[in-house]
Amino acid sequence: MGGKYIVRIPIKDQDSKIIGYEILYNGDHQAYSQDNENEFAAADTIYHFLTQNNAKTLHGTRNFMTFTTTLLMKKTPHLFDKSELVIQIDDSVIIHPLSMHFVNQYAKEGYKIAVNEFQFTPRYLSLLDTIDYIKIDAKATPKDTIRNTIEVAHSMGKKCIVTNVDNDETYQLVFSMQADAAEGSAVAKRMDTKVNTSAFLQSNFFRLIVAVTKDEPDIEEIERLISVDAGLTYGLLKMVNSAYFALRNQTTDIHQAVVLLGIDRLKQWIYLLSASNTEQSIDSGTEEFLKKSLLRACFSSELIRYAKNVPISRSDAYLMGMFSTLDNIIDAPLEDILSSIPLAEEVKQALLTREGRCGILYELVLSYETADWAAISRCAQELEIPDQVITSTYFNCVEDVNSLWEQLTNVAAQQ
Repeated sequence: MGGKYIVRIPIKDQDSKIIGYEILYNGDHQAYSQDNENEFAAADTIYHFLTQNNAKTLHGTRNFMTFTTTLLMKKTPHLFDKSELVIQIDDSVIIHPLSMHFVNQYAKEGYKIAVNEFQFTPRYLSLLDTIDYIKIDAKATPKDTIRNTIEVAHSMGKKCIVTNVDNDETYQLVFSMQADAAEGSAVAKRMDTKVNTSAFLQSNFFRLIVAVTKDEPDIEEIERLISVDAGLTYGLLKMVNSAYFALRNQTTDIHQAVVLLGIDRLKQWIYLLSASNTEQSIDSGTEEFLKKSLLRACFSSELIRYAKNVPISRSDAYLMGMFSTLDNIIDAPLEDILSSIPLAEEVKQALLTREGRCGILYELVLSYETADWAAISRCAQELEIPDQVITSTYFNCVEDVNSLWEQLTNVAAQQ
């Protein structure tokens, strides 16, 4: 078995709005084993990771996490704010003689409770007074049972989430049955809107992104690229002159604005600026898309620090992640879009065909989003990336992207 990996999977309602994330970790089958020693070892690993990383893992969102008997008895839920955590339990907890005592106690303390793979059996039905969410596996449950379970859930004031929704047909079906939310690969890929940023997403803007992410950025080149685009010039100066930066003297000088903002913040924010029209707010779908682009960019550029024999720079890896979703915002094939961008050839091939060492890195990033444990382990081994750094790197990037978004939101609120 590979290392311990922990991933966030989005849970969305019918409007594609994220209601929370499921926290998945590999080795679940060990944690749920009847072998107490295996259960304790798996739970102990998760416990120590969460102790060190809970602020990064669960901060600011409603998160669903499956707790084993051992984790419940170790009082692991108390590591997290009850407003940000849903305690999930499954059959191994329900049949344990002591576990339900702890579950009921957490419920009294105000934690939300969810039951995985709900069944019409007495021991599940007896939980209905305690639980808030019922989860149904779309792959393992007949359609009629899904429909009946949703009706029962709603009749008792419970919300119903369908899991393993991996194709569009299943997606349409579960919401036609009035499911409250769903998760799975078909859900994760679905955006409620495409980003409407055509005014900025031109070859000049792409060249600006390339310029700011170079290992040794040329300030004069960045200044020149911004100065020929009225929208970017306005957005940059409005940001730098906002209350967030609290400048003693306002500036209309692009060179000074770039210097004041700093290359690190500029290269992280320039993509967000492209989506910020002076008359346009960022909706939830756009926010999700932009965060995914930034997270992929950050994760790719950080993983390459550890990867062996990948023939691109950190800035190239950053752009690989950033540009991986361009076909979501431009109505054209990705190959046509990339042909007009001065990207490294290895990056283009990775994005188009996943070939080469860069393609393996790209596949690792995508596999981590979907909790494909086998692919994660295979790609990590091929790139010789130590198992223990992947999850911590991922959640460091999650924290960085969330922080950047909060800063941008604060700037927008003060304008």
